[in-house]
Amino acid sequence: MKKKLHILFLCGWYPSRVLTNNGDFIQRHAEAVGKKQNVTVLHIISDKKIKQKSIEFVKKNGVDTYIGYIKKTKNPILKAIRFYKVYKEVIEKIKAFDVVHVNSLFPFGIFALHLKRIKKTPFIVSEHWTGYHYPHSKNISFIQKIISKQIAQNASYICPVTDNLANSMQKTGLVGNYKKIPNVVDTNVFYPLEKTPEEYNIIHISSLLNEHKNITDMLKVAKSLEDKIGFFNWKFIGGTSEKFAKLIKELDFKIAKIEFIDHMPQTKIVHYLQSSDVFVLFSNYENLPCVILESFSCGIPVITTNVGGISEFFPDKFGKLIPPKNKKKLLNQLMFYNKSKEIDKSKMHAYVVKHFSKQAIEEGFSKLYYKSIN
Repeated sequence: MKKKLHILFLCGWYPSRVLTNNGDFIQRHAEAVGKKQNVTVLHIISDKKIKQKSIEFVKKNGVDTYIGYIKKTKNPILKAIRFYKVYKEVIEKIKAFDVVHVNSLFPFGIFALHLKRIKKTPFIVSEHWTGYHYPHSKNISFIQKIISKQIAQNASYICPVTDNLANSMQKTGLVGNYKKIPNVVDTNVFYPLEKTPEEYNIIHISSLLNEHKNITDMLKVAKSLEDKIGFFNWKFIGGTSEKFAKLIKELDFKIAKIEFIDHMPQTKIVHYLQSSDVFVLFSNYENLPCVILESFSCGIPVITTNVGGISEFFPDKFGKLIPPKNKKKLLNQLMFYNKSKEIDKSKMHAYVVKHFSKQAIEEGFSKLYYKSIN
């Protein structure tokens, strides 16, 4: 039996009192690893409400978590100094660790590089950032690219959630030892329920950022769907309708019910998924959205644009991949799932358990941890 390791998670994104749901997918990674290893999380974030730094400690779901809050500043040099001071202070509080697990290459990979040089501690990197995809990669600064290349070259492994993201990172010049490990799904929370046949329920869950998620085109398709089939429910979860109020008024829905619901915890979202007929994601770009996997885990088919690495984990008969911005294809598929009932919910859930459950992800990361220290 291999010895239990102590893993330090360095997280650029993580839930905190400033951003309560930011990086919750990283929190799920940490908790998955914590099933077999000892895990300590370090996250630092600016807080405009404070006048001096503070460090909070909490043990949640078996994970020791340090959140450092620094006074907000627009000066990047001052911000870096404040981050470094909190990092140094927290590192002194944490007992010896075996491997560093960085979530997002830059900037927290700088701390991992520092620990490797002063403590000889190996590190791996998880990556979820869509900013490496062209044309967004053109916005990465020269300094960030130089530093990121050093971090990538010194990492034992770089673990993007998809091969598509790995390819984009390498095209950006980030040479390293790549090993794909996807997002994690709590399959004890997301599981299928038999839905009583009633009205047609469509669901979308996201940040509702239009440039990314293309909410406006989904609303236009919803109007076309109303013209075709009449009544249905379409819930947009993740924010308010304020930014889309003008368009909704212009579309003038007569029968269909279009509802915007603010962001909510996973324990509540699951009920909306379980009672839906289809999940829709009409994004312009993505990596591997957790919500697609969560839909599968609930036995809910998915209509999504074929962008990023989504197709890498999209079995046949689990839904439909369509081209981005193609409103006609989206409409056709929504009409199909209004009538189609040939869905094997148990097969979909079993697929998620095998590839994305906490146990599956923990095993994937632990293999890399042991290889890193050897």
